Amino acid sequence: MPQPTPARPTTSVVGPGVVALQGLEGLPDVEAEAVALVTQAVEAAFADGQHRVEAAIPTDATPLRRVLQRSGLRPEGVARGAGQSDPATPHTDLLRLARLGDDPPPGTRPAFRAMLDATLPLKRLIVQGLIRDGQGRILLCELTYKKDWDLVGGVAEPAESPVTSLEREVREELGLDLSVGELVAVDWLPPYRQWRDALLLVFDLGVHPDLAERATLQPTELAATHWCTVQEARGRVAPYVHRLLESLGDTLRDGAGGRTLFLEDGEPRTDHGPSRAEHDRPRTD
Repeated sequence: MPQPTPARPTTSVVGPGVVALQGLEGLPDVEAEAVALVTQAVEAAFADGQHRVEAAIPTDATPLRRVLQRSGLRPEGVARGAGQSDPATPHTDLLRLARLGDDPPPGTRPAFRAMLDATLPLKRLIVQGLIRDGQGRILLCELTYKKDWDLVGGVAEPAESPVTSLEREVREELGLDLSVGELVAVDWLPPYRQWRDALLLVFDLGVHPDLAERATLQPTELAATHWCTVQEARGRVAPYVHRLLESLGDTLRDGAGGRTLFLEDGEPRTDHGPSRAEHDRPRTD
């Protein structure tokens, strides 16, 4: 019995110079054949004067995602709750992909590199600094947007070096220019509440006992600053921050001294078994 001819995908106009692929559910099961049909539809759209071809597919449609990527469409993000096959079904998340007319052709080295850049995971980078008073205390910031106090710092911007990020955050939050010293710790943070995992870099910002008097706080972020010992910080900072401070130990008093700690969820890895983060993931504290 002859097999039915696979349906060819079509396009529909969604904006000036922009079309969306339709009929992707009828593609053949053989990936190479499906790629050929999608590529033909995309190239036809560009030949017709369009400059962007896009598609939106369920996030779990892995084979279809592979077909679209091999046809040169790059992932651009997830539209939460944007999909629904009919009114009786729940809304689903959709992965959005697109190819532009001037993108490198599929199969070329520039296209391969661009696809890697679009598909590889991005890890959030947080930078913070230890400011000490020389008496065993560190500077903690009382924040306006959450109850937990924290070290000075924040999230690095895209293509911004960690040192530049921390210098910027200190200038914005405290109104001061401080020299960024040695890297004190690298702490991997597992998923926490609504946050995905991240890397935290902690730098030594030196001993500045008069800093609290010199600082000009950014009112939209900081309500106050406080000098605290590690013990006094308990209950004021998030539990994972307190684990970090405990792990730093003498570093809080004497500085890094050339030693950089690697931590997972605020605790050192040991030779005696998995770290706390491997036992307790995702965190709920």
